[in-house]
Amino acid sequence: MTLELLQAQAKACVACRLMEGRTQVVFGEGNPDARLMIVGEGPGEEEDRTGRPFVGKAGQLLNRILEAAGIPRESVYITNIVKCRPPGNRAPLPDEARICTDKWLLRQIELVAPQIIVPLGAVAAEFFLGEKIPITKARGRWYEWHGIKVFPMFHPAYLLRNPSRAPGSPKHLTWLDIQEAKRALEALPPKAGRVRPVSQEPLF
Repeated sequence: MTLELLQAQAKACVACRLMEGRTQVVFGEGNPDARLMIVGEGPGEEEDRTGRPFVGKAGQLLNRILEAAGIPRESVYITNIVKCRPPGNRAPLPDEARICTDKWLLRQIELVAPQIIVPLGAVAAEFFLGEKIPITKARGRWYEWHGIKVFPMFHPAYLLRNPSRAPGSPKHLTWLDIQEAKRALEALPPKAGRVRPVSQEPLF
């Protein structure tokens, strides 16, 4: 099995109700040998249109966050808890998340074999932590999931709604978090290419 074959299978998935409203499956993209995997909640309108994860406004902010930390987007693997857009961009329902993670996400993780997973937002964090913890409490802390380091962060969509960079703001905390993730990433044995050094000031 490869990611390409798995993606081909996922494109025909009819396992849950989310398939009824999708334009296309948003499987995931990035380095198939990534040390860092980013897992969001689910596709939005732009992602549903293009078939690519994190390409709308939240995705553009994620790109800036990664770039500011010296982590090229192409060096990581990016996907979501569910692969089809929930109606009205609502959060995935528990059964939708369970079906999609069992069929696709767990197999993506197995194939990529990341050393660090960064869940973005409460829905993604809940899957890896096994319990509901407010993202304000879960973010910035290290956890372990089946031997993989897990480091939850705020979802970029939340940062768009809270644009302040003041100390203690979500954007400021995210800048601290991405630097911590980068430090941990650099301390790991390399699986792919080296990432660029962290800059000293937030650029997003």
